[in-house]
Amino acid sequence: MTAWDELTGQEAAIAALQDAAADPQAMTHSWLITGPPGSGRSNLAFAFATALLQGGQPDDDARRTAAQVAARTHPDLAVLATDRVIISIDEVRQLVAQSQFSPSTARYRVIVIEDADRMTERTSNVLLKALEEPPPRTVWILCAPSAADLIPTIRSRVRSVRLRVPSVSEVAALLVRRDSVEPALAERAARESQSHIGMALRLATDVEARERRARTIALALGVQSVSGAVLAAEQLVAVATDDAKALTVEREQEERAAALRSLGIEPGAAVPAGLRASLKALEEDQKRRATRSVRDGIDRVLVDLLSLYRDLAMLQLGAGVELVNEAVRPELEVAARAGSAQQSLVALDAIALARRRIEGNTPPALALEAMLITASGRVPALGSPS
Repeated sequence: MTAWDELTGQEAAIAALQDAAADPQAMTHSWLITGPPGSGRSNLAFAFATALLQGGQPDDDARRTAAQVAARTHPDLAVLATDRVIISIDEVRQLVAQSQFSPSTARYRVIVIEDADRMTERTSNVLLKALEEPPPRTVWILCAPSAADLIPTIRSRVRSVRLRVPSVSEVAALLVRRDSVEPALAERAARESQSHIGMALRLATDVEARERRARTIALALGVQSVSGAVLAAEQLVAVATDDAKALTVEREQEERAAALRSLGIEPGAAVPAGLRASLKALEEDQKRRATRSVRDGIDRVLVDLLSLYRDLAMLQLGAGVELVNEAVRPELEVAARAGSAQQSLVALDAIALARRRIEGNTPPALALEAMLITASGRVPALGSPS
């Protein structure tokens, strides 16, 4: 399986990048890969990076290069991937400095920035200077949900490749082919993840992730009062926090163990005072990453709730389309009969408002409380007649 096989439903984008990698006349020094979450932006970026770094190598060398890119250890590949809320200006300055060096073994030096939308304007301007005067053999590959997430001056200096949302059947086929997931489970995971490839893999391979998602749906369906909404909001925050911990705790433990080994400290031994600053820096970085992970977990909860109220609206309107939450159709049909399509549409607007509020640093519990109270019909929507 090649790096391109990690993608699904992106034939046009793959063809454009394969042509550029094979033909120097079609190349440009900076690229922007955009697409919705889970569409495979990073996978496409690294498949392109692999093709650029292989550059017509013999089969054995090409396989070695592909393995190095997969491990992020290739000497001519630099990667900026952050789990924190923003990309710092120092991180980008370091990349810009690396971009000035000629490649050591490959035809190009390739620099990949995942989640480029997390750069502030000041940080973006540091990158802009590198894009305006690029070294002849350096290629920048930026990834972001939308071109609008970057400042206009950067957008004008990159060649854009847009990814589409793959279909449920395409994501399911990828899980079966690549990860040996049983077909029925793969289809359900692909549908419930709404074609988000990474989340589909998690749902297909992690029983606890499936249980947390089912609990999210059950909590929302069970809200019958204002007090119930408050309790449900608290529990949804706990679900999101548990989900975030499941993704980060093991990684943090491994990072701490690796740091102790590199400092020559035995497990369980006291950390000398002179080395505590190094561990403190790691702990602070992990705290920032945990903040982003919890925020992402809450957003996943809200996306799942969007699918719930979308399904209710479809049932209430008699649309006859396939449900995202087909596995709980009987419960949804009962809830649909108890409410109205107008109420479901109000709930969808309330979820969108909650996402904006959380992005603006409103405490998640308060945003979820307000959303669930509105979604349950206990208060009128903003702007509606009283």
